[in-house]
Amino acid sequence: MKKKFFLIASLTILISGITNAETVQLKNFNELFDALKNGKSVNAVIHYAKCKLVSDGEELKSPDAIGGMNIQPFEYFSAGLFGSNKAFISSSETVLIYLPRLGYVYNYVKLKIIEDNTVEITARYLTADKFEVKMDETFFGEINDGSNDKGVYFFCGS
Repeated sequence: MKKKFFLIASLTILISGITNAETVQLKNFNELFDALKNGKSVNAVIHYAKCKLVSDGEELKSPDAIGGMNIQPFEYFSAGLFGSNKAFISSSETVLIYLPRLGYVYNYVKLKIIEDNTVEITARYLTADKFEVKMDETFFGEINDGSNDKGVYFFCGS
């Protein structure tokens, strides 16, 4: 009887933990920064078609692509540092990927999330052997607040 009770209690706790681990959309810079300061895991999902693409100083049509990354590690810089009059959070990630036309390349993505809810996204492909830049694009987007149809989403577990 005790084993049966223990098993049922354990399953109830496990299922409760799973159902309470919902994903919450962070809708502005302050919510994002609070989550990061409190050690929460945060993910970014970028809908590139909803961002402005600039490559070699020219505005181009953004690709219909979606990418994601963890915001870890990150750094926060208060307003006034580095000549910027706005606070911002910076995070980057580099992963090795395979592309049919380029072979193996490093995919480098950097986010600069600014306190006015704008986001600058740098995307580069670098050759795996010599780190030569094969693609260099900058996207400009805004944080999606759940009602503005912007292209940069942030999520954390509750």
